[in-house]
Amino acid sequence: MDENRALRVVDALRERGVDAHVAREGVYRTGVRVELHDGREAVWDTDDTASLEAQVMQDGMLVGFVPCLEGSEDFDLDQTVDAIARADYSQPVARERPTAPPPSAPLPREGGLFRRFLGGFRER
Repeated sequence: MDENRALRVVDALRERGVDAHVAREGVYRTGVRVELHDGREAVWDTDDTASLEAQVMQDGMLVGFVPCLEGSEDFDLDQTVDAIARADYSQPVARERPTAPPPSAPLPREGGLFRRFLGGFRER
């Protein structure tokens, strides 16, 4: 996932009340990190593959995962956001819920006033 797409996905998830952040792993590997508020976090799509999948981490250890979602290499922004929002992390091998949970209160966008300055004016 490129950085601009990850930023758009994070913004859309935060509008739904999902505590999402841009995950940067190394220089060119970018994805989406979702805080699960029980000490775990789901890191989506930082492995430079076309399909959408996640690793669920706790204290730096792998405790679960979301297998590759079938057809996700062709997902648009809305489908990607919906897939991440529908993930059920209660089992070690996470599943997709049939429907997304109702949105909660939106969270503020990350970066604030200086967002474009910090990103080097790359956001489109």
